[in-house]
Amino acid sequence: MNSSEQLFQRAQQLIPGGVNSPVRAFRSVGGAPFFTKRANGAHLTTSDDVELIDFVCTWGPAVHGHNDPNIREAIATALNDGTSFGTPNPYEVEMAARLVEIVPSVEKVRMCNSGTEATMSAIRLARGYTGRNKIIKFAGCYHGHVDSLLVKAGSGALTLGNPDSAGIPASFAAETIVIDYNDAEGVREAFANGGDDIAAIIVEPYPANCGMILPDAGYLELLRKLCTRNQSLLIFDEVMTGFRLALGGVQERVGITPDLTALGKIIGGGLPVGAFGGKAEIMDYLAPLGPVYQAGTLSGNPLAMAAGIASLKKLKDTNPYPLFEKMGAQIRDALLEAAREKGLALQVPQVGSMFALFFAEKPVRNLDDATSSQTEHFNQLFKYALDHGVYLPPSAYETCFISTAHDGADIEQAAEVLAAGIRSI
Repeated sequence: MNSSEQLFQRAQQLIPGGVNSPVRAFRSVGGAPFFTKRANGAHLTTSDDVELIDFVCTWGPAVHGHNDPNIREAIATALNDGTSFGTPNPYEVEMAARLVEIVPSVEKVRMCNSGTEATMSAIRLARGYTGRNKIIKFAGCYHGHVDSLLVKAGSGALTLGNPDSAGIPASFAAETIVIDYNDAEGVREAFANGGDDIAAIIVEPYPANCGMILPDAGYLELLRKLCTRNQSLLIFDEVMTGFRLALGGVQERVGITPDLTALGKIIGGGLPVGAFGGKAEIMDYLAPLGPVYQAGTLSGNPLAMAAGIASLKKLKDTNPYPLFEKMGAQIRDALLEAAREKGLALQVPQVGSMFALFFAEKPVRNLDDATSSQTEHFNQLFKYALDHGVYLPPSAYETCFISTAHDGADIEQAAEVLAAGIRSI
């Protein structure tokens, strides 16, 4: 029994399922998870000293790879002054200023500790600001484990075969209207039937928790138009896409400004973080100025803020986005070519540093399309890749990430391994 197997056996006695986040359990792809003891750049080293090229990037935050020297230095400098103060600190002001400058929708911002907190708080704020109850979300979009949003969710919930959850009262779920992503008529109908009680639409503008799905032409524009017309708020969940697909996220790429935006991952530089921001008039409904309560002991933690500031500064200074497009396209094209040679139907939606694989005949436009794909082919590819030094997300319903630490050799090697894996199916 190797070290990872021993650790997992021990962990299962102490931690539910042996993991602290369900998708890490490898239930979807089979087998037991490996344990990582060290990570540098684009590579993970397992507890058994196996080195892997990493395309999970801690599920998104590691946009500069692992153990980035600039981020490490920023954390060390902040650490010299303490770990947490329970008072305002200069780092959180600088982070707020950077977010207001970078993200088109953000005039004011509130820091919190996770993407789940960010979406939960944005929903509460939308309801408090509008005085309405209903929320529209889209099947397959995962917005954290918030009671009212864990309905037809993606990410780990979908990987485990159940996009809902026990422990959520039906009355909570009843306040959530679930529509298929890219269903224009469904959104129009929801507003026609009860637009005066719809507080907000919350959406991953490019859904990335059930693979990666791209919007139909004009779809995000329609959501903006309907929200404006019905005095509902449009919330973009850019926890995953923020700062990855452009410095200002999807909203910068497509030129659509939501009322509120949920952020996370990259702005913590690998430490726990979340944020939500938007129009000043709406944000001022938060306590202590307004009636919507939200708080957090570690919100704006100086270590997380210092790490996040370093991460954002490096993105702004280096502008890696053209290179991300090139590297992502290189992997995409290699995968598609191998699938053509093998005679397999494969879709590889890819934007910049994010890509996914669907073994399906037609482009995947919604959750039903995603779950109809040949996931067993992905599972075979995952195992082949892992055996040959490439780590993909352990689920057919997750998105792959590229970092600034991936160099040409990493991308070329990964493309060769993944192409060979497809040919082996």
